[in-house]
Order: sequence, then C-alpha cells, then structure tokens
Amino acid sequence: MSTTSGPAGSTPQPPVGIDELLESVRAGYERVEAREAYEAAQAGDALLVDIRYAALRERDGLIPGAHVVERNELEWRLDPQGSHRLPEATSHALRIVVICNEGYASSLAAQSLHQLGLHRATDLVGGFQAWRGAGLPVE
Repeated sequence: MSTTSGPAGSTPQPPVGIDELLESVRAGYERVEAREAYEAAQAGDALLVDIRYAALRERDGLIPGAHVVERNELEWRLDPQGSHRLPEATSHALRIVVICNEGYASSLAAQSLHQLGLHRATDLVGGFQAWRGAGLPVE
C-alpha cells in the first residue's frame, strides 16, 4: 500500500495523481495565453523563461528574447537572493512566464517559483507549441 505520510502521528494521505496535482497547482495563479505573454515581454513587463530540454529547442527553435534555463537550474537562476541568479532576477515582484513544450512541466515549475516568493510567476498555456501555433516569433 502506497501512501504519503504527514507529520508524526498524523493519518497518512493517499497519493495524488498528476492530473489532480496540476489542477491544484494551477488554481493558485493565473496562467497566460501566448499573445498575452508576447505582449508582456515586448512591453518589458515579463521575463520569458524557456525550460524545454535541448533536443526540443534544437528541433523546434527558440523564442526570441526568452532566457533558456534548464529545469534543474530554474530555482537557482531565478531566486533574487541566490548567488547563481540571472542578472534580470533582481526582485520577488518580477513577472516570470515559464515555458515548456506543451504547458505541463511549466505549471509545476511556476509553483516551485511561488514557493521561493516569486508570486507573479506563471506559465504559458499550451507551452511553446501554443506560441508557435499562434504565429508568434520563433528563431
């Protein structure tokens, strides 16, 4: 029997499936559509962060101006208090739009950024594929 345990003496909780986890995570913030992300980045109001792995970036291209940050480095590169942060990651008030391939991994990544105090972090509905499908710039 597989269960997750809470604090000592508490009743173990049943495991949560990924669909339920995504629904719960996404309820905590407002996701953005491709056009909105594009316009916010163009206006200097959002930092686009591409977390797709290299093979997908090589196959499909890059979003001009997006920062490529491997998923396993995301928190270190965007924590404004971190010693390995991007130069642009200067404030917890920074609006970050996380982009993965189809908009699933980016939701979990955005939730992780919220835990670091980056409460304006969000992700792109449909990911890079939605961006490209909307006819937005790709290099």
